[in-house]
Amino acid sequence: MSNSRRDFLSCASAGLMAAAASCGKPATAPQSAALPPGAPPAFGTAPEAGPPVSTATFAEAEKLVQFPLTPADRQTAAGNWRSSMAPLYERRTGPRKFAPPASLAPATRWDPQLPGIPQAGPARDRFVRSAAAPGPLPANDQDIAFAPLARLSRWIETRQISSERLTHLYLDRLERYDPKLRCVFTLTRDRAMKQALDADREIAAGHYRGPLHGIPWGAKDLLDTAGIPTTYGAEPYRNRVPAADAAVVKRLDDAGAVLVAKLSLGALALNDIWFGGQTMNPWLLEEGSSGSSAGPGAATAAGLVGFAIGSETGGSIVGPSMRCGVTGLRPTYGRVPRTGAMTLCWSLDKLGPMTRGVEDALLVLQAISGPDAGDLASVPSRLDFDASAPVAGLRVGYFPGWMKESPATDVDRAALEATRKLGMLPVEVSLPDWPYDSLGLILFAEAAAAFEELTLAGGLSQLRAQVPDAWPNLFRQARFLSAVDFVQGDRFRRAVAQEMARIFSQVDVLLVPSLRDEILTITNFTGHPSLTLRAGFVEVAEARSDWAPDPARPLPKFSPPRRVPHGVTFIGRLFDEGAIGRAGLALEREMNVAGERPAGF
Repeated sequence: MSNSRRDFLSCASAGLMAAAASCGKPATAPQSAALPPGAPPAFGTAPEAGPPVSTATFAEAEKLVQFPLTPADRQTAAGNWRSSMAPLYERRTGPRKFAPPASLAPATRWDPQLPGIPQAGPARDRFVRSAAAPGPLPANDQDIAFAPLARLSRWIETRQISSERLTHLYLDRLERYDPKLRCVFTLTRDRAMKQALDADREIAAGHYRGPLHGIPWGAKDLLDTAGIPTTYGAEPYRNRVPAADAAVVKRLDDAGAVLVAKLSLGALALNDIWFGGQTMNPWLLEEGSSGSSAGPGAATAAGLVGFAIGSETGGSIVGPSMRCGVTGLRPTYGRVPRTGAMTLCWSLDKLGPMTRGVEDALLVLQAISGPDAGDLASVPSRLDFDASAPVAGLRVGYFPGWMKESPATDVDRAALEATRKLGMLPVEVSLPDWPYDSLGLILFAEAAAAFEELTLAGGLSQLRAQVPDAWPNLFRQARFLSAVDFVQGDRFRRAVAQEMARIFSQVDVLLVPSLRDEILTITNFTGHPSLTLRAGFVEVAEARSDWAPDPARPLPKFSPPRRVPHGVTFIGRLFDEGAIGRAGLALEREMNVAGERPAGF
């Protein structure tokens, strides 16, 4: 009895029982020992596995993947599923299970630099800070707390204030205002005071490490800290204490920065609800701070840290930067290593600074950039930034239609006009009308894979948020996404990256409405850097939320409307954060709204 691939395929058009009758094959695949010498293996001849399936099973499953079968095709598919496809799940269902360790990345990785296109990024490494004197140290602690990093660092460098005093100041503010904001997981008081005293001794001895030396900062609680809980904001990980620091934490330690707090994130990096509640917006305490870098956004806006590190997969730096009125820099994918950071999506996750000013964000980026062996996607890069460089002649791309409709506001339109006033050259650009949201299949599949063990063990039921648009439901739904569509989505991703390369052959930067869904999705998947900065204020008559509307829990309404900050976003070429930094700094100075503070802090 031949069991060759050719003979198997000749029988595959009929159902399994019909095939067994017409070709003389039993319904259950024979052992390989029964094969004659030289017979190759055939698809669909594995030992049967998994529960029985029927044509009705497939008829229902077709609705999930939107791929209808004919009755005959459905009969064939159901007939040999248990010997053809079900055995492919052995890795997960056993008996020979393999659970990949959290540190194991996929074999393939996203490379934002397309073949055949000259290597992205500037030709030189240069960082020139602004030369303006910081002015005298304020007498008021509140004024010190809200000062931008660029000024704080000059005061420490010139020993107008000690790191010890500044660290005490921020620790006290974190304790005082956290009950309002719910932005702190862990105060790292002992570690912070040791680092601050060490910084003061080094600076007094003439060993000044640079602009972050002695500056207190806060870490989104998905960055590992040795001996200090790193909880991911999620109940199943509340007692997780890593043994080593994340690469970014080590780099900030090397720069002399002082870690004062682990800050909140929405559970498993989604939105702004964690096991302790919801992190709130300092400008409007009736609404969440947005997420998932909820704590970094709220703490930076309220003057509780000198700067913070957030992360973004699909909007987690841009969202809270907009809501809380801070500056958020999402670096090019691969510039900043993610070693020791929670993985949500291997091909999408990025770590970046959240600050009170544009120059501040570049100061932090300089300290945390560069490859690390623990992150296979991290690469060498250069940063060319000069705070005094002119911006005249810089080509600023914009989408005319987007500027005329929501979510763009008068602030966005005023920012575009300001670029013209500054001597930049606005250039109309366009993108094909493609289904960019389809790229989300990659996000959901990778995220569900990253937390497969939690899903299979039932840990998702412990998460506070159990609404349909929270991770528990999304991770379960993702099990039914098509692997074929994943590959096609990956191919679509490359086509989108090619379109972005075309646009950046025409312009130097893009100015976009920060929360325009298409560009937020596109640039996260292509890996382009973004800089979100406060450019003005708008009025809102209702609290805003990252969550899908829930009629059972209506959001607070305001009469009269409330005044809140509004930011715009520059998108840059791959690895050219210096250009968006120059453009952003010029716009920040022109709009002159970055210094206003939320009331009550």
